[in-house]
Amino acid sequence: MQHGPAVRRRKLGAELRALRTSAGLTSGEAARLVGWHQSKVSRIETGTSGVRPADVRLLLDAYDVADRQLRELLMVLAGSEDSGGRTHWWHAYRGVLPPTYRDFISLESQANAMRTLETTVVPGLLQTPEYARAVTKAAVEGLPEDRLDTLVEVRLARQDVLRADPPLELSAVLDEAVLRREVGGPGVMSRQLERLVEAARLPQVRLQVLPFAAGAHIGVTGPFVIFSFSSTSDLDVVVLDHLTSSLYLERKEDLQAYTEAFNALQIHALSPEDSLDFIAGTAAGA
Repeated sequence: MQHGPAVRRRKLGAELRALRTSAGLTSGEAARLVGWHQSKVSRIETGTSGVRPADVRLLLDAYDVADRQLRELLMVLAGSEDSGGRTHWWHAYRGVLPPTYRDFISLESQANAMRTLETTVVPGLLQTPEYARAVTKAAVEGLPEDRLDTLVEVRLARQDVLRADPPLELSAVLDEAVLRREVGGPGVMSRQLERLVEAARLPQVRLQVLPFAAGAHIGVTGPFVIFSFSSTSDLDVVVLDHLTSSLYLERKEDLQAYTEAFNALQIHALSPEDSLDFIAGTAAGA
C-alpha cells in the first residue's frame, strides 16, 4: 500500500526495465546509448529516484518503442508531459489540486477501463455541475467561492475521458444509498438521476445498482476504483480514497482480491437493464 508518486515511479521503472530487456540491452548498454551513467538507469528502473519526462523519452527512443499508447502512458507516469512534450490540462491547476488528486487524474486519463464501487455519492465522471458543486462544498467546509468554482471545473473536465477516442470504459456499481441520498436539494438530485439514466445508455458505460434488498455485501468496507491499462496489465492499480489522501494497491494479490470483489458485486447487483429501470423509477419519484 503506497501513495501515488511512489507507485508511479515503481511501475514506470519496472516497465522501462522490461522494455530494455525486450530490446536486448543491458543497463550499461542502455546508459551508453543515452549518455548516462549505469547507476542512473538502475535507479530509474528500481523506482528509487524520480525521472523527468525528457529522460523517459530518451529511453523509449533508445529501445525503439513505437507503441504510441504505451509511450503516452509512460510519459504521464513520468510527470507533466505527454509523448509530444505538451503539458496535460490538469497541470494548469497545480496550485489548487493536491498531488494525490493529480495522480488520480493522470491515471484516469490514460486508463482504458475503470471499475468502481460507489457507496455514498455518484461517481465524479457522471456528476452534473450542480451535484458536483454540492458534493464539493459539503466535503470541504468554508471553501471560498472561486476555489469551489475551480474544483467543479476540474471535475467536469475529467468527464472528457468518456468522450475521448477511444473513450474510457466505465463499469460502476452504485449502492442504492447513492440514489437515495439527497444532495443539493430535490431539483439537483432529480437532474442528477436523469443524468445517470442518460449515462447508462452509453455504450462505454455499464451501470448497476446494488439495492438495499441485497443486504450486507463485500463492498460495505468502502468504495474503491480499479484502473486497467490496455498497454500492459502490470500497470493496473486499485485506488482507495480517504479524507486527506489516496492509497494505491498494486500487488497482484490485491488486484486479484479487488477484481474478485467487484465481480461478486456485479453478480449481486441488478442487471444493467434492471438498474436503468430502477434509476428511472427513482428519478420519477424524486
